[in-house]
Amino acid sequence: MKILLSNDDGYRATGLRCLKDALTGIAPLTIVAPDRNRSGASNSLTLDMPLRVKHASDDCWYVINGTPTDCVHLAITGLFDHEFDMVVSGVNDGANLGDDVLYSGTVAAAIEGRFLGLPTMAVSLVPENGRNRHFETAAQIARQLVERLLSAPLHQSTILNVNVPDRPLAEIKGIQATRLGYRHRAEGVVKASDPRGRTIYWVGAAGPGQDAGPGTDFHAVANGYASVTPLQVDLTRHGAIEGLREWLTEPKA
Repeated sequence: MKILLSNDDGYRATGLRCLKDALTGIAPLTIVAPDRNRSGASNSLTLDMPLRVKHASDDCWYVINGTPTDCVHLAITGLFDHEFDMVVSGVNDGANLGDDVLYSGTVAAAIEGRFLGLPTMAVSLVPENGRNRHFETAAQIARQLVERLLSAPLHQSTILNVNVPDRPLAEIKGIQATRLGYRHRAEGVVKASDPRGRTIYWVGAAGPGQDAGPGTDFHAVANGYASVTPLQVDLTRHGAIEGLREWLTEPKA
């Protein structure tokens, strides 16, 4: 049993180090992470430049000048002479709730592991106003779920998206199975100037939860529970295929 760890906040991130500490002892760990913060990289692969791999603090820690997807892809498809049995990505510094998963490099690392045939999990810490940063809490929830996966595996197509409130472990009320909610429209871009007076833009903040009622990941986290949402790679809207077929064959007006 060998577990691959990655993230999108970069190899120096506190969340990744807490995850490593929490999972130590379950199985041999290998960390392959980006050389810098790659939040929002989604599932992008680097195809226009070579990737370089460097050792970091010890033999199990590797750094790549690429995206989270690059890291997992290289690790599984030839960087090592051994195979992995699971991919765990995180602990992300920030939420990956609802439609965040479409942009998230943390979730993308888990998706890439699933593409390549492994059970996978993405873990994120959801900030709360006035709280400290309890990455250890999210890491311990990850350990519980990894142990559960080892004893009772899920269907091979399942990707677990885990969001944990930023609280001490004793204050987490439990773990709930959820569906993705979705957010209101994002805030507008922020216009500014660089030191030379040229106009620059920053992407606006994500909108608050819109579909955030009971059963959603938003609702679970807001009420003190860790949220676990099963994701799948297939984006096909299967229920719309027949209607589309009819639409395509209808005579033009």
